Amino acid sequence: MGHGHHHAPASHGRAFAIGVALNTAFVLVEAVFGVLSGSMALVADAGHNLSDVLGLVVAWGASVLAARPPSARFTYGFKSSSILAALANAAMLLAALGAITVESVRRLLTPEPVVGSTVVAVALVGILINTATALLFAKGRHSDINLRGAFLHMAGDAAVSAGVVVAGLLTLRTGALWIDPATSLVIVGVIAWGTWGLAKDALKLGLAGVPPGIDESAVRAFLAARPGVSAVHDLHIWAMSTTETALTAHLVMPGNHPGDAFLHDLAHELEHHFGIGHATVQVETSADASCALESDGVV
Repeated sequence: MGHGHHHAPASHGRAFAIGVALNTAFVLVEAVFGVLSGSMALVADAGHNLSDVLGLVVAWGASVLAARPPSARFTYGFKSSSILAALANAAMLLAALGAITVESVRRLLTPEPVVGSTVVAVALVGILINTATALLFAKGRHSDINLRGAFLHMAGDAAVSAGVVVAGLLTLRTGALWIDPATSLVIVGVIAWGTWGLAKDALKLGLAGVPPGIDESAVRAFLAARPGVSAVHDLHIWAMSTTETALTAHLVMPGNHPGDAFLHDLAHELEHHFGIGHATVQVETSADASCALESDGVV
């Protein structure tokens, strides 16, 4: 029996704390000025920024919980809590987007005055804050999927804020009141697309499905191609959290047990090629493999 373990990445707690604080403050400012200026685009963008604040909190919480040791009751620790949090965030965001959509459609049918200069000023602040937050995670994004997700979310927020600036300038120039609610609907569509993808991925992970980006057939073929392996059965791949993947498999090796070095190298290669950092492999010789293969449907 061999085990391979991936050590949790650094939490980057300072970067997460600064990012959450800056963006939470900006969400409040943007929402208040959105209501005061009559801009649904600002309100929708505040919802977008709120989604990314929640994303930062989830990523931060996952990195902290992943470092907690397992216990007799929770033998995997609290790694899967990040999956539950992702599902909860997606549900709350979809509900909020529904409310924003209803109000935006009402504004399209019954336009209301919008203070374009306020929209532009607040959105420009958003570009600065989102860019600064993205830079906090730029250095570590190549080695940590959590940090890469945070970087991409905040960079995307800066782009959305730029779109709101354009909408505000067009409103100032043309006086067309439909531009602002129309922009908010576009922002809602962008957020809904990403949120729906998050919800689907989180649900799959919660049901112990194979994580996105991992091809089960490719992993099976890789294991079957190892020297001395004649068959692979009882292969299971699932997510321990939103950042860590586990695998269990039985390898039939008719010759003899290959030794600990083989299992150590195999665990390393599974992590390197597939991002599977927690692998448990059981080696079976021909003497004890036949019954297992028959029960698994492999003869």
